[in-house]
Amino acid sequence: MTGKAPWFIVEGGDDNFRRATVLSILTERLAAHLKRRAKMLAAREKTLAKERKHADKLRRKARKAGKKSNSLKPLRAPVRPVLDTLNMKRTMSVADYAAAFHHEQIRLHDLQHRAREAGLSIVLVFEGWDAAGKGGAIRRLTFALNARDYRIVPIAAPSDEERAHHYLWRFWRHLGRAGHMTIFDRSWYGRVLVERVEQLIPDETWMRAYAEINDFESQLADQNAVVVKIWLHLTKDEQLARFKQRAKAAHKSWKLTDEDWRNREKCDAYEEAVNDMVSRTSTAAAPWTLIAANDKRYCRVKVLRTVADAMARALKQNSQVSRRK
Repeated sequence: MTGKAPWFIVEGGDDNFRRATVLSILTERLAAHLKRRAKMLAAREKTLAKERKHADKLRRKARKAGKKSNSLKPLRAPVRPVLDTLNMKRTMSVADYAAAFHHEQIRLHDLQHRAREAGLSIVLVFEGWDAAGKGGAIRRLTFALNARDYRIVPIAAPSDEERAHHYLWRFWRHLGRAGHMTIFDRSWYGRVLVERVEQLIPDETWMRAYAEINDFESQLADQNAVVVKIWLHLTKDEQLARFKQRAKAAHKSWKLTDEDWRNREKCDAYEEAVNDMVSRTSTAAAPWTLIAANDKRYCRVKVLRTVADAMARALKQNSQVSRRK
């Protein structure tokens, strides 16, 4: 029993006593919660007022010193620009692609069959820049799988029903049963990407989400699920070239929206958010794999290989645990 969620034992012999006691407990707990919340909001407002006062003081000093006053950002721990570590010049020839693609598809098909037999769940998370090729990579991944063994979950803006729940609820309910693969085309990471950059939520909310997401993925791993998270990275020049190609092609123009162009204008803010996301949520249980996506052939083979390698490692560990038992 904890202080935040205590148990209350109520004698149930007398109906009137039981009802009155339960009602009294509920009333007292709600009143206590509202009181704590009011104190917390007052304390937060007091802290923010001090920070604003301090910021105003610094700006006045800067103006007196003849310096331009820039907007002051809250201090946070510096994050390594992990996206800069990628070699974006990776390419693959047509012949090498055909051979590698065929090999990895056969391998993935066999691994998924073994995972189903072992009751091993696979949770794939695809994130990346607009036009990075998430949809194409997912389609080629599923070529190797039995349609009954996987499900693709495309994620868009939350519905009214989904907004009424905890933000992870709409992802929890899509998770497949043991032995199946769930593929998220975008995911819960919208909390620390879109919602952060577009300022749809307060800073403290998306900052708190890192720990919530790590806990969520750790729970999935504890339940014998393999969590594979992939970020497809594009250079700005390659993204612009793909946008222009989509605009010209009648069968692809529907993919290009005003929102894509608007997001591109905020690419620096999104890149900062991605670096934060990878640095703070790449864990032993659910590591990130960053893939250079400028070359589509290289990207698609790398995606297949990443998923297959993760499944192979998990099946090996699962076999070792079973033998020890």
